[in-house]
Amino acid sequence: MIYTVTFNPSLDYVVQTGHFSTSSINRATSEHIYPGGKGNNVAVIASNLGMKARALGFKAGFTGDAMEQMLQQYGCDTDFIPLSKGQTRINVKVKSDQEFEINGQGPAIPADKIEALYQKLDELQEGDVLALSGSIPSSLPSDIYERIMRRLQGKNIKISVDATQDLLMNVLKYRPFLIKPNNHELEEIFHARLLSDEDIIQCARKLQAMGAVNVLVSMAGDGAILLDEHGKVYKQAPPKGEVVNSVGAGDSMVAGFLVGYLTNGDYKDALMLGTAAGSATAFTSWLAGKEAIMASLPL
Repeated sequence: MIYTVTFNPSLDYVVQTGHFSTSSINRATSEHIYPGGKGNNVAVIASNLGMKARALGFKAGFTGDAMEQMLQQYGCDTDFIPLSKGQTRINVKVKSDQEFEINGQGPAIPADKIEALYQKLDELQEGDVLALSGSIPSSLPSDIYERIMRRLQGKNIKISVDATQDLLMNVLKYRPFLIKPNNHELEEIFHARLLSDEDIIQCARKLQAMGAVNVLVSMAGDGAILLDEHGKVYKQAPPKGEVVNSVGAGDSMVAGFLVGYLTNGDYKDALMLGTAAGSATAFTSWLAGKEAIMASLPL
């Protein structure tokens, strides 16, 4: 089973307007509410692709209940830890002639609830996959990724990490099964301009030497490059389409890759499904369904 952890999930209120004005009332032309958070996105895409996925994390208040119920409606198993204070945050995403977001803060997470999460993770079994992704709220230990991975060492659980800079670099010693930086994040990590595929591959090899088992680099319209655990390099071009949404595309790629790998253990197929899932989400208003993902696979 694929397990995901979203430390600071959300309800995402996505509103479309015409021309946006700061000096007058703006009217929505469409509006939607979705369960948000990078781990939640991975769980939804995995469920859409027919893979059993369980979303873990914390929830608070009526917004937390709504978030969890929506995930269940999308086919996910859920096991969120309820908090007695605060509300699961609401993120406002405005799409018009310009795009901007206002992200809520989220509730504080006390130490006993963190321990409750650790205990849930202790239940994972050999062969399970855990996807860790996204930022860490200030009320959590800054090294919580490391604490989780250290706790699960020796259980033969494949862990995927999608995070930036120190969050990512500090877990490499625990040999994550998959990391998914994008090309711009690689530039930030190595303080260098990456002007070619070979530059990206060399950075991926450095990350692999530091401990990453598989390195999947997303490159937006240029597709993705995978350096697998055997040192083999694969590149996958994206399908053609109009990008209408960048939110969740990277999470969709992670989910598609994990589902593809768990299906037959083939890294080339995993990369193709991951690229298809990421692209299909970018071509739609939210996370892509199975039909759209399958249609994005190369012929």
